[in-house]
Amino acid sequence: MKLYAAPLNFRGIAEEFDVPTDFPPELRAEAAAATDRFAGGRRDARGIPLVTIDPVGSMDLDQAVYIERSATGYRVLYAIADVVAFIEPGGSLEAESMRRGQTIYLPDEPSRLHPAELSEGSASLLPEVDRPAVLWTINLDIAGEVRDFNVERALIRSHARLNYDEVHEDYLAGSMHPAIELLPEVGQLREVSALRRHAINLRLPSQRVLAHDDGTYGLTIEPRHEVMDWNSEISLLTGMCAGNLMVEHGAGLLRTLRPATREAEELFRAEARALGYELAEDGEIGDFLQHVDATDARGMAVMREAQKLLRGSGYVSLRNGEAEVHAGIGGYYAHVTAPLRRLIDRFATEYCLAICAGQEVPAWVTERADDVIEAMQRTSQLASAVDRACLDLTEATVLAPWVGHNFDAVILTSDAERDQARIFVPEPPVLANALGHPEQGTATKVSLIRADVESRDVAFAWPAD
Repeated sequence: MKLYAAPLNFRGIAEEFDVPTDFPPELRAEAAAATDRFAGGRRDARGIPLVTIDPVGSMDLDQAVYIERSATGYRVLYAIADVVAFIEPGGSLEAESMRRGQTIYLPDEPSRLHPAELSEGSASLLPEVDRPAVLWTINLDIAGEVRDFNVERALIRSHARLNYDEVHEDYLAGSMHPAIELLPEVGQLREVSALRRHAINLRLPSQRVLAHDDGTYGLTIEPRHEVMDWNSEISLLTGMCAGNLMVEHGAGLLRTLRPATREAEELFRAEARALGYELAEDGEIGDFLQHVDATDARGMAVMREAQKLLRGSGYVSLRNGEAEVHAGIGGYYAHVTAPLRRLIDRFATEYCLAICAGQEVPAWVTERADDVIEAMQRTSQLASAVDRACLDLTEATVLAPWVGHNFDAVILTSDAERDQARIFVPEPPVLANALGHPEQGTATKVSLIRADVESRDVAFAWPAD
């Protein structure tokens, strides 16, 4: 990727989209002084040998996990950072988080939901320190299906901060940490469960803007290790438990997604075949995606195009209408596992805690439900726009010196009437539009005709010069 590296500054995008990357001193001081509002009323769960698994260098640690065998299958213990413990309802920290909605990741610096004093400090599940948490205990049968579960406030102590790369290496070496040695087993059972639900699991490799050691930026496809998918299954499992609990009691905040249209499915099948995959007209898309190698260029492209099947996501308050399923999950679902990075998680979790304890949901939760949904919808659109702008800027910048050059490409779709095509360029990894309408599914060469840094616009043409 050094061939396509360039110096970049994303400050302009942060300013363009009005994305704050710092907090006023008074909010940082308030965050630093915040203490556990529920101290003394927690289960002491510090004896559970939980561990965290995150990208290399992460400090905002939302989840810690421990998996053990039980007499009837498996027991998953999943601790989630208890952010509510540090944020007073109606206070200034809550008001700021309502404005921000979620952490937005720019390549050079994040726009955090909470000050670092919380998100990377007292609320983060860092190792070898006591931390307030929300502890999910989920009992599975031998097929990995849920038998029962509970959620409660607890005091926990993470025993290790692991990253995906080292966990992947340990898995290949057959020496996984004892706390997660059953993760592959349970993760694979949950993947089979997803097929039974006709879920669509993208296992999407990230086409990311990568910072190089010399200060330049480039484009890369991040490795997608199996352990990432298995760890994600634990989060999905917990979100499904939360969603089902809320629907059963008629109160809560669901994450929803409309089913893909027939037209979207037909387009995806055509694009998959264009990339060289065999996918029958009546083949199950979820099953097909489970067998795609998402670590290579073609796999990344087909997973990216599958995103079109999962458009129309949103949030719904159960008190405002009937329950809606998440078509990608194949059931009811709620966001409850990333409260350091998403606003709605801490509110949705309060519903679950109250229901399991047989108590009334706090008024400060129910009264803000509509505001929370509005904040999430608004900032989700913002996060998507910022991510796209950063990617577009990087593509235009690293490709600008190569205008007029030819690139290998695969034609995903071709529209003769509009004289344009959708293409995938493996190196550097770019999904883009091209003038011309070569035959769909062909591997060909295209010319880069435009890479405008100012407008963040890239365009190719076929046939190549």
